[in-house]
Amino acid sequence: MVNDSELMSVLVIIPDTKNHMGDVAKDLASGTLGGAAQLIVGHPFDTIKVKLQSQPAPLPGQPPKYAGAIDAVKQTLAAEGPRGLYKGMGAPLATVAAFNALLFTVRGQMEALLRSEPGVSLTVNQQVVAGAGAGVAVSFLACPTELIKCRLQAQSALATAGPGAAVAVKYAGPMDVARHVLRSEGGMRGLFKGLVPTLSREVPGNAAMFGVYEAVKQYMAGGRDTSGLGMGSLLVAGGIGGAAFWASVYPTDVVKSVIQVDDYKNPKYKGSIDAFTKILSSEGVKGLYKGFGPAMARSVPANAACFLVVEITKASLG
Repeated sequence: MVNDSELMSVLVIIPDTKNHMGDVAKDLASGTLGGAAQLIVGHPFDTIKVKLQSQPAPLPGQPPKYAGAIDAVKQTLAAEGPRGLYKGMGAPLATVAAFNALLFTVRGQMEALLRSEPGVSLTVNQQVVAGAGAGVAVSFLACPTELIKCRLQAQSALATAGPGAAVAVKYAGPMDVARHVLRSEGGMRGLFKGLVPTLSREVPGNAAMFGVYEAVKQYMAGGRDTSGLGMGSLLVAGGIGGAAFWASVYPTDVVKSVIQVDDYKNPKYKGSIDAFTKILSSEGVKGLYKGFGPAMARSVPANAACFLVVEITKASLG
């Protein structure tokens, strides 16, 4: 026989489980749609960022391939048309649902663990911890996706940089990059080239982004209850949060990009530290901020769109 206390325990657990699954479903849906909005708005900026990051240092007395972000846009449009700005979008488009669903779902689960009681808003510090935890999880999905994307985005710059170019292979698309890496660059291990700098970017970057996003929301709301904020406030908070991501980790992203486009058979860099020191010695601090302008220009509208769609989706799903 089941006594009354045991029956009550079961009845309490059942709705809690349903609520938990409902929260996960909302995080999955909102993250997916938010990521799609982020990708559509931000990919052209990301293409220019990677082109600037991956162009080889010019020979003494020679100008760089791209004089700056505007020049990179002009050359890309002249050589490849508008489609060139969306090159490499196939890889993140194919995984954007998984990436952002994972990011916001893990963040949601971290929030549930950190929350003192149901319905209580988290502090800014708790959001920093939740963002860092989400960053660990998404790094393992981001690394192979970013490698494929960077190879496609960078190849037009590298192919015309002379015999010392890091990439001589012409890729037909995302699947072609994946096949080449799996066949010629050590199998699955090759797809995770650059995992260390990816973790070094995603963990502190997401900690900063979610922490700043929450801090700005609470500042505009005048307290921890931010449920009454309008779309304009959410756009501002999301844009500032996205800017905080790149402002905190940009040199790490440069290191990640050059490692992921480095030649497998004749590598220029031995690892993250070696890449960092070589860039610093040959190009100075400026070399660690190549493409910073397009990255920041992208981060504000792209993350504003992402967070707005996430919040609207979660609200509409109840």
